Amino acid sequence: MTHQHEGQDAPPSFWSSRYAIGLLVIGGVAAYFLLTEHLAHVVGALPFLLLLACPLMHVFMHGGHGHHHGHIHSESSSNSEVRKPGESS
Repeated sequence: MTHQHEGQDAPPSFWSSRYAIGLLVIGGVAAYFLLTEHLAHVVGALPFLLLLACPLMHVFMHGGHGHHHGHIHSESSSNSEVRKPGESS
């Protein structure tokens, strides 16, 4: 038996409230003015950001070098079991 109490609905989430909409509008206006006023600084930093993106992509996409934990190579385990002709067990 389930009883539903009408007065105990879950409160609406923050992102559907009018405060969140106002916060998003104010943030959008602030981002627009920051970008338009400081566009020269952003454009001047683009070559450096592009150079910085290369090592960051290498680290995060490749996972670094030499850290291949957990990889099981089937060839190495099967080669160790193969005996040379003439060897006894």
